[in-house]
Amino acid sequence: MRIVREGIGFGESLRWHGGRPWVADWAAGQVLALDGAGGAEVIAEVPSFPLCFDFLPDGRLLLLDSAGRRVLRREPDGALHPHADLAEFGATPWNEIAVDAAGRAYLNNIGFDFPGGEFAPGFLVLVETDGTARRVAGDVAFPNGMALLPGGATLILAESYAERLTAFAVRPDGTLGPATEWAATPGDHPDGICADADGAIWYADVGTARCVRVRAGGERCGTVEFDRGAFSCTLSRGPDPQLYLVGQEWGGESEVPSGVVAAVPAPAPGAGRP
Repeated sequence: MRIVREGIGFGESLRWHGGRPWVADWAAGQVLALDGAGGAEVIAEVPSFPLCFDFLPDGRLLLLDSAGRRVLRREPDGALHPHADLAEFGATPWNEIAVDAAGRAYLNNIGFDFPGGEFAPGFLVLVETDGTARRVAGDVAFPNGMALLPGGATLILAESYAERLTAFAVRPDGTLGPATEWAATPGDHPDGICADADGAIWYADVGTARCVRVRAGGERCGTVEFDRGAFSCTLSRGPDPQLYLVGQEWGGESEVPSGVVAAVPAPAPGAGRP
């Protein structure tokens, strides 16, 4: 394992884009593009916790601004523009975003005021390319990371409180079929996820401080131990695949940022979206 970036306040939403890893620092309200040698470029700043992001097919950045209950779009000149208004869906926190090959964005909402509120099921929303939004799935137990499998016909969702990865068939209009269990993760509460070219999925788990590789049906076929809670992961593309993971100490108070992005060799490169 090698350290790619230290000093992150609260790292989440890892992505691979343009030949380098990207990460959101929720504590700083920043999206960072990492250079692989410890440096980082601040691409966008939005004071939101959570603050997740993904990319449109043309490379423009979409930011899920939970605090503002909106999606923002970063144009090539760096300016942020409104992309979708999410106020109609309530004030509970928004979590992850995944953009398909057509530029439609799937978002998920926790459904209750985490961590202090009483549990309630979460839901998924689809934002069309024109910014209109509609609810496409509900009754999910703390929705977290998402990945579209190669071809875009299946959306995988990490249901943290259900201890499983859940699959939805993606219809041609972007709406989702009924939820089915893709893989049970007993004892683990999957957070961020990513798909690989061999048909497996990696998920990050905070409580067990590790990333786990799993196949459809639940067979575990790889584990990377971390020295702190693992919150998100992504895979590089091309030869010499690397698994990038981000995590930090969880549940304690510290004046020193404990967030770290690390990388380890992986058996297969990333596939699908993000």
